[in-house]
Amino acid sequence: MSDADFDIIVVGSGCAGAVAAYVAASAGKSVLVVERGNYAGAKNMTGGRIYSHSLKEVFPDFESEAPLERKITHERIAMLNSDSEMTIDFTSPVLAEEGKDSYSVLRGPFDQWLAEKAEDAGAEYICGIAVEELLKDESGKVVGIRAGEDEITSQVVIVAEGVNTLLSERCLGNARPAPHQMAVGIKEVFELPAGVIDDRFLLPEGEGAAMLFVGDCTHGKVGGGFLYTNRDSISLGLVATISTAADGGNDTPVYQMLEDFKNHPAVSPIIRGAKMVEHSGHMVPEGGYDMVPQYVFDGALVAGEAAGLCMNMGYQVRGMDFAVASGRMAAEAAVEAIDAGDVSAAGLSGYKRRMEDSFVIKDLATFRKWPHVMEGWDAMFNDYPTMAAEVFNAMFSVDGRPQEPLRRRIMPIIKKRGLFKTANEVRKAVSAL
Repeated sequence: MSDADFDIIVVGSGCAGAVAAYVAASAGKSVLVVERGNYAGAKNMTGGRIYSHSLKEVFPDFESEAPLERKITHERIAMLNSDSEMTIDFTSPVLAEEGKDSYSVLRGPFDQWLAEKAEDAGAEYICGIAVEELLKDESGKVVGIRAGEDEITSQVVIVAEGVNTLLSERCLGNARPAPHQMAVGIKEVFELPAGVIDDRFLLPEGEGAAMLFVGDCTHGKVGGGFLYTNRDSISLGLVATISTAADGGNDTPVYQMLEDFKNHPAVSPIIRGAKMVEHSGHMVPEGGYDMVPQYVFDGALVAGEAAGLCMNMGYQVRGMDFAVASGRMAAEAAVEAIDAGDVSAAGLSGYKRRMEDSFVIKDLATFRKWPHVMEGWDAMFNDYPTMAAEVFNAMFSVDGRPQEPLRRRIMPIIKKRGLFKTANEVRKAVSAL
């Protein structure tokens, strides 16, 4: 074991990989990070929000140095049909409390900051090269990596390669996620002056808003839109489940969905006069607990999105806090195993124990049913936004004719969709949440 080139090799420098490298290097281990992008963050894309609790476990004073955009204190959820919008708007000082707070981030600078922290702790970096294979000994234990013509050995490899799990599939035997467990995300960043963002979202200076959309943004298909305010820009995009986005019966490609979304009357005023400065796309794991693969092997651990650690609740999207926590726990388990002289799957089982005792696996298990409910709830994405528009039109329209009681105006709208059918759908959703 002492003949290895490094104690730990980390594949990928996203949130999971960089945090794993930082924690392991801080514990005195020799660490190599291999990142296929030309720099950390070059290939990473997200809507742009991190819940701070897991980051604070690793960097207690991160607020004073990390390249954060805005603290999110305003939450909005919108249902869209083709020409209307029904939005719930919530703000509270609780959202800003330490430990419960969250921040919008741009992954380029944020991931570079994480990589710098890992390097400062002693980790070595190689960027711009892809890891093509995990090396194994005659017993099948992972003992290093092959990148190009180079073979580099280590006692433990932490695979944090992201959502496109090529190594996990080819070298560790994990199954490829099913199309219904994956979504394609597409995002654009629009420059706007900070004061204009404050005014358009009714924000106190420097505070931020997060907004999630359902309905017409994906043309009634499973998925949704997102918007996050940055210091002087807005991140706007959508995700659509691959199984429906690639369906031959779907006549609207994802890029056209985004164009239509930007031109929706609820969205176009937000980005009016803004300059689009970034366009990116990425896959997103959305299968929840049931898509989490095996993540402990002889000589190797899997962390972050490579382990399917992402959760879309409709009202809340989480991934980065899972990635940070899993990277920390993978590094802790690897250090523990190396010190004990046992880097077999049994020796590395402290990672699984930590994960199962943490919010990561517990939260995914709690909401295990939700992805299945969402997949089969077509009405949420096509009919409910229209029903909401009809209900609120009935409530707010005044045309000079005598009005019926509100109940008599609203009940026919619900009844034509099936009162018991609608109630049962809502009951199943509430149960899953």
